[in-house]
Amino acid sequence: MGGKPRRWLALGGDFVEALRRYADLEQGNRITQSLVTFRHAAERYLKEVFPHKAVATRRTNAFQLERLYQFFDSPPAPLDEIKPIHVRKYLDWRKSSPVAANREIALFSHIFNKAREWGATDQPNPCAGVRKHRETGRDVYVDDSLYQAVWQVADCPLREAMDLAYLTGQRPADVLKMDEREVRDGMVIVRQNKTGTRLRIEVVGQLALLLEQLKRRKMSHNPRSTRLIVDERGKPLGQSALRFRFDRARETAGIPKEEFQFRDLRAKAGTDKESTSDLLSAKSLLGHGSVAMTEHYVRKRGRKVTPTK
Repeated sequence: MGGKPRRWLALGGDFVEALRRYADLEQGNRITQSLVTFRHAAERYLKEVFPHKAVATRRTNAFQLERLYQFFDSPPAPLDEIKPIHVRKYLDWRKSSPVAANREIALFSHIFNKAREWGATDQPNPCAGVRKHRETGRDVYVDDSLYQAVWQVADCPLREAMDLAYLTGQRPADVLKMDEREVRDGMVIVRQNKTGTRLRIEVVGQLALLLEQLKRRKMSHNPRSTRLIVDERGKPLGQSALRFRFDRARETAGIPKEEFQFRDLRAKAGTDKESTSDLLSAKSLLGHGSVAMTEHYVRKRGRKVTPTK
């Protein structure tokens, strides 16, 4: 670079890193930071951070990123020029979907922090101090009568999925991926998609009876899937099929969607476990990182107390 004859130096294929190296050669850093936009940082994030996330998280983040591009890449926004007021304006722009907007800004914040680590900007994170939309959260407890109302009109695969979700206390995606090869030494081995938490659930009581029932039903299938939850033909039940079957059964039972969703079975499992055992047992079953997270589930039903006298 420079001089006579002029000498070329390869800076690599990554735009952000190439700018950083160019700035180093030019004895300055502001030139690279003024050229790096949000999209540049996001594209590096896609290459370096995305591969380490769960499949479902990557899918969700991809949709969130498209929304962020609509605001921060039209026209392209230099990272150094994104201020808290712009984050506030984004949240206001997405006020019709407050929860989604909060999640999108959380992704933006992570990308910005990564950009700081990469040397693409030395500005403070513009999300700091910006109040997000208030979230109320879902506050539903599915009692036994509601559970039975749907269960009675459900088909066989859905009944089995409902029972397995309730008895293990796991998320729908984790229930559907449970495999008979992970049932060994008297335990169901679970690795949660969302957090990577590993659990060993004892095969006892009603869970033992359910697993035996699943085994018997699958004996006639050819070819035979090793997944625990399969349809009438023996093929693994997918999330879309589970959602369709559950929605159909719930509608047949005459229950509004807001009163019972399949994901509510995890909260029911945690609440019932706390009621029959204790909070720590519920925490262990759900795979929570803290008691506070489990307490959120318990509050759905109301804390059990004794009278004054």
